[in-house]
Amino acid sequence: MSALENVRRALVIAPHPDDEILGCGGTIARLCAAGVEVHVAIVTRGKPPRFDAAHVRRVEEEARAAHDFLGVTRSHFLDFPAAGLDQVSHAEINGGIAKLVQEIDPDTLFLPFIGDVHVDHQLIFTSGMVAARPRASHYPRRVYAYETLSETNWYAPGVTPAFQPNMFVDISGFLPQKLEAFGLYRSQVQAFPNERSVEALRALAMLRGSTVHREAAEAFVLLRELA
Repeated sequence: MSALENVRRALVIAPHPDDEILGCGGTIARLCAAGVEVHVAIVTRGKPPRFDAAHVRRVEEEARAAHDFLGVTRSHFLDFPAAGLDQVSHAEINGGIAKLVQEIDPDTLFLPFIGDVHVDHQLIFTSGMVAARPRASHYPRRVYAYETLSETNWYAPGVTPAFQPNMFVDISGFLPQKLEAFGLYRSQVQAFPNERSVEALRALAMLRGSTVHREAAEAFVLLRELA
C-alpha cells in the first residue's frame, strides 16, 4: 500500500511562495488528483521597504495561479515578514502556525527541512513540529520534511543537519504538472544553470526517481508516522 493512500487532508507549509512547488509540487498534484483535500500555507509576505509592494502582489497572484492549476483546496497566507522571522517572537510564530494546524486538522503535514540555509525555513520547521505535537486526540499522523532547491543543498553537511531522504513519492505521471506550476511563478523562474530553473527542477526529480527506479520522484524525510 502506498504511504499516500491513507492521506485524507494534507497541509503543506511553505516559508515563501514557490517553496511548496519546489519541494512538493508533484506530490500536491498527485494528492489532488486522488481527491485528497490539500491546503497550502505561505507563512511569510514581503514587507516594504525591503520588498516592492507591487512585486509582492504579483508573487501572491502567481502563487494562487499555481495552486489553482494543481487543484489545491485552499491557499492560506499568514503575513509574517519574509526574511525577517528572526525578528518576530518565536511564540508568535508558534501561535500562528498552531492556529492554522488546529483549524485545518490535517492528517498529513509537510514542512521545510530543519537544515535549510534560510533562517525562515529553520524557524518554520521548529514551529511546525511544535504545532504537530501529539498532545490530544487530533494531530497530524504523518509529518514529512521536504527539500527546497537553493536552500536545502546550500548549508554545510557534516556541520549542520544533512537532508537524508527515507521516503520517496513517485511523481512520474505528475512531473509535467509540477514544472508547469513552477513556471506560473514567472517572477521567480531563473534561466539554467540557476537552481531555480525548470531544467534544474526536472533534473532533481529525475535524480530522485532514479534512486528508486522511477522516472521521477520527490524525496522527503519521514519525521513521524502513526500507523
